[in-house]
Amino acid sequence: MGTLSTVGSVTTSTGANNSATTTDNDLGPNAFLELLTTELQNQDPDSPQDATESVTQLAQMSELQYQQQLTSSFQAFQSNFGVLQAASLIGKAATVSTGTSSSSSSSSTVTGIIQSIDVQNGTPYFTMTNSSGQTITDNSGNPLLFSTNEILGIGSASSVTGSTSSSGT
Repeated sequence: MGTLSTVGSVTTSTGANNSATTTDNDLGPNAFLELLTTELQNQDPDSPQDATESVTQLAQMSELQYQQQLTSSFQAFQSNFGVLQAASLIGKAATVSTGTSSSSSSSSTVTGIIQSIDVQNGTPYFTMTNSSGQTITDNSGNPLLFSTNEILGIGSASSVTGSTSSSGT
């Protein structure tokens, strides 16, 4: 097999009508695996161009598979760690930002006790209760889910006044 000098455009199919195009040197792991597999299939095992080429290519393929597994494992770890961190907040008082109020220069905050954790697509969200012990809900009566990114402060459960405030920035 000859030397591959340049790669102009590689198209990989992800489904019946879906395709992704990568240009120049931006080969993703799937395109790299396809190129190596094709090269190995078309190479004469009895007389490769270089005695170490086949072994090198197999090592590269193994390394790429290991990197993909490591990435997947790390993403799962991050998700689990985030859930554990959020679970440690149950029973604690928190002040969270609920976005901006009608005035563009002020943000609305809610203070309450973190009651439960709900995990959606690997991301933890939590519900809170106010000082009366009622779940904080939206206008439709559904429990509000807050992200850990919205936390402005954490305190003890005795410090909750159940207040909702609006402050200027």
